[in-house]
Amino acid sequence: MKKLAMVAVLLILSGCNLRVLDPKSQTASDQAFLIYLSFGIMMFVVLVVAVLFIGFTWKYRETEKKRNDVPKHEEGNRTLEIIWTVLPIILLIGLAVPTVMITYDVSNIGASSEETMHVNVVAEQYRWTFEYENGKETHKNLVLPVDQEVVLHLTSKDVIHSFWVPNLGGKMDMIPGEENQMKITPSEEGTYQGKCAEYCGTLHTDMRFETEVVDQEEFQQWLEE
Repeated sequence: MKKLAMVAVLLILSGCNLRVLDPKSQTASDQAFLIYLSFGIMMFVVLVVAVLFIGFTWKYRETEKKRNDVPKHEEGNRTLEIIWTVLPIILLIGLAVPTVMITYDVSNIGASSEETMHVNVVAEQYRWTFEYENGKETHKNLVLPVDQEVVLHLTSKDVIHSFWVPNLGGKMDMIPGEENQMKITPSEEGTYQGKCAEYCGTLHTDMRFETEVVDQEEFQQWLEE
């Protein structure tokens, strides 16, 4: 029975994709922070509820002494009512403020500097097109320089797609006729898997690509080839 349980746990964990919690850009780091923050708040709430549940269960358990006692009627407790009203508001503010700030920073493309690199990303059934400022195009790989701010201009030719490189940032929808923009700054060299995170047709699984983050000099050489 224990072996069967272990096999079940391993099968469940094998389907987990933890790359979203292995950030390789400032954007991904900020978004991972929000995940940890929200998880921490939820665990705090669960812990408080568990402690209260155990405490009340123990305090009001049936004993020989209490079996025939009738609990005292309580009209209310102003202190407790203030606590369970104010505390959730504080927790929500603690989560909402950094969420709004980080979301605004990621989408505030107007604040980008002159050194910011721009890449047009076009999705269609069933391939990607990455177009750089000098006109160079790729389809299977997106190449980016490390430690440089990049703005991705995301558009779709046909149906709704969703651009997602878990290590570099959260997914963003690509809607026909509209342009969404994403700002990222890769912080570590490496090759990271990208995909379409929105089911877009029968060959949806073909919409995978690799994002290669290289040093500045290597990127310039590749760009000029």
